[in-house]
Amino acid sequence: QVQLVESGGGAVQAGESLRLSCGVSEVSGRRLVINIMNWYRQTPGKQRETVATMTRRSSGTVTEVADAVKGRFAISIDFAKNTGYLQMDSLKPEDTADYYCKANVWTPDQGSKDYWGQGTQVTVSS
Repeated sequence: QVQLVESGGGAVQAGESLRLSCGVSEVSGRRLVINIMNWYRQTPGKQRETVATMTRRSSGTVTEVADAVKGRFAISIDFAKNTGYLQMDSLKPEDTADYYCKANVWTPDQGSKDYWGQGTQVTVSS
């Protein structure tokens, strides 16, 4: 069974930075491969928003970042550590939300499936 554990959220002032982490592990220690990682955010009463996506291709990785955070947020994956990151710089109050990672992960017994992290809260004050 695959688990995603998020960390790195917190409360900061506008203009500061945070780095969210999403560690992917297989409880039995079996091999896994991260195919895609997404970061989403959600605030009460609003639709969930896709913040960033990284897709693994045979030729490398492809990255997409939402217009609202382009130039400020960056997604990365350390495939050796099976950990994804969302680097968030120049944070604004409107970035305040619960942030979730989702990963499409291949394992030998389950094939490719989507898994979610537990979420981490980010609060940016002005």
